[in-house]
Amino acid sequence: MATSTTLHPKTIEIVKSTVPVLEKHGEQITKRFYELMFSNHPELLNVFNHAHQKQGRQPRALAAAVYAAARYIDQLDAILPVVRQIGHKHRSLGIKPEQYPIVGKHLLLAIKDVLGDAATDEVIAAWAEAYEVIADVFIQVEQELYDEAAAKKRGGWRDFRRFVVAKKVKESDVITSFYLKSEDGEAISDYLPGQYVSVKMSIPGETYTHIRQYSLSDAPGKGYYRISVKREAATADKPAGIVSNYLHDHIQEGDVLELSAPAGDFTLDLAKETPVVFISGGVGITPLLSMANTLAIRQPNRPVTFLQAALNGRVQAFDQELQTLAKNPVFSYHICYESPSDEDRKHPHFSKEGRIDLEWMQTVIPSKDADFYFCGPVPFMKTVYRALKQWGVPEERIHYEFFGPAGDLTKD
Repeated sequence: MATSTTLHPKTIEIVKSTVPVLEKHGEQITKRFYELMFSNHPELLNVFNHAHQKQGRQPRALAAAVYAAARYIDQLDAILPVVRQIGHKHRSLGIKPEQYPIVGKHLLLAIKDVLGDAATDEVIAAWAEAYEVIADVFIQVEQELYDEAAAKKRGGWRDFRRFVVAKKVKESDVITSFYLKSEDGEAISDYLPGQYVSVKMSIPGETYTHIRQYSLSDAPGKGYYRISVKREAATADKPAGIVSNYLHDHIQEGDVLELSAPAGDFTLDLAKETPVVFISGGVGITPLLSMANTLAIRQPNRPVTFLQAALNGRVQAFDQELQTLAKNPVFSYHICYESPSDEDRKHPHFSKEGRIDLEWMQTVIPSKDADFYFCGPVPFMKTVYRALKQWGVPEERIHYEFFGPAGDLTKD
């Protein structure tokens, strides 16, 4: 998939020369890109997460992807893992090849708009040529993922499929689980622990369809999918979550939801036998619990340490499931409450008050010679990542997933 044979050397040189400009103006360009594209193609608002647009997370993630593509335009194999990660999200959202020219057109318009005279005809022509190559890579990867999802031996499908809410369970003051079974009664495809599904919803009063991705929170092979959704309340810097609140308040047992086939590359490596450490913050527990439940079935003798951080016991989810898993002598479970109640302090697995830090992690994790999986709010993930790097855990043993657009854990 090297691009040196498909792109003219002069094109590569020009695109690479724009790397410093993209580093400086990338986010401004991508914000303008989304403004232009949604203005001309409002139907795409049926696919994109509006909240991530308003919060700036999606423009930041796209800016990082464009920057990486420019930097590695002569060796796109170097960013193939990122392409596959984005490809999983695109496949679960239902992105199609015919949408790529729309994206390309508006990306070039945004570059011209933001950079002005610096975006010469030569620069725009080089980026147009480069975009075609980059888009072809994405389309190829996503086609493979569509085919893979549809060709599962049991229960595969390509786009969206109707599922009935078989059970709705309140897990904490803020998290509710939905047990989903296929409406047609046919088999559902298996998945890898850590993967997610997209839920597509038409909400009364909303002009556009909303699609959200939720991790599958139970082990595969049980005949149902379980998603566990946090009610996203309004805060000073973001509005209440439209989909999460609608699910909590209006979706009941017997209702139907449309789901994509499972997707995602943040998955547990079951080929290894190394000790595993799971570190969850809040609702970030969902993919990790799927992994932990899978280990209990598939590798019950593999040592597991599970650290769960939560504000307090009222918002903490799945404590009983984790206590059950901890009956296995190789499974160690430790809780960190930021603001514990008196009752929380009596919990048999309560281990730390305050926030997670390296000093505490080193007291409850037997060894850094393990595979570390973590998920949670971005500030929490930055803390965990930096602690692991400080401890000397090698990068190949550090695994994590962002809820929403990807970010950079190395930056403040």
